[in-house]
Amino acid sequence: MNSKELTIEAGRAESQYWKDLWKYRELFYFLAWRDILVRYKQTVIGMAWALIRPFLTMVVFTAVFQGVAKLPSEGNAPYPILVFAGLLPWQFFSGALSECSNSLVNNANLLSKVYFPRLIVPTSAVIVSFVDFLISGMILLGLMAYYNFIPDWRILTLPLFTLIAFAASIGTGLWLAALTVEYRDFRYVVPFLVQIGLYISPVGYSSTKIPEQWRLLYSLNPMVGVIDGFRWAILGGESQIYLPGFALSVALVILMLVSGIWYFRRMERTFADVV
Repeated sequence: MNSKELTIEAGRAESQYWKDLWKYRELFYFLAWRDILVRYKQTVIGMAWALIRPFLTMVVFTAVFQGVAKLPSEGNAPYPILVFAGLLPWQFFSGALSECSNSLVNNANLLSKVYFPRLIVPTSAVIVSFVDFLISGMILLGLMAYYNFIPDWRILTLPLFTLIAFAASIGTGLWLAALTVEYRDFRYVVPFLVQIGLYISPVGYSSTKIPEQWRLLYSLNPMVGVIDGFRWAILGGESQIYLPGFALSVALVILMLVSGIWYFRRMERTFADVV
């Protein structure tokens, strides 16, 4: 009688998990596409909301910070373009946080019935905000055409700063997704954090208006480096990056991403029971 041996290899489950991310890539595509469709289902103007919301926000910020506060732009760039260059990454980031934080709770039935790497759920939710980001980019192109503003070679570096924005969104989103499963109060905390973050990030104004002695401390907000990078790439000319602050912001983004993956994987085995 032949007997079969079962070999348990240390660390195999962990290595298999990352292989499963690729194996279940079609589920990633399905969840992302489903969330995109649901987002604008039964709305009158559909995806046009991705254009209307940032455009109106840009108009309000321009009126308040330039019209009322009389804040100058960076170099020769028109103030609306300065605002929108900061609004693009911020709305991507804030939208991703909102989508990620509730992603596991909204897919509770799926989590409790089928095995797949749970990391797929919040990362697919980020794609919804990225689609909005791409659509909103049309407004930036329209503003450039309206003001006859031509960017220089720095615009070629924009994908790099978009990648940093992606890392910031996923890292923070993983933390909030896991915490929302464990503590449902975070469903109410996230909108508050997004609202506060809008004012402490240089969206409606240039970070150069922050006093020099506070610039490094101000860069503890990771989105400061991301927004400054976007403006440096889009505005060109006299726009400059505060390198110590940018390096600090990027380091914090990397830390947030690595720690977010670690915490999410640590809590993942309990999701089906708690959710």
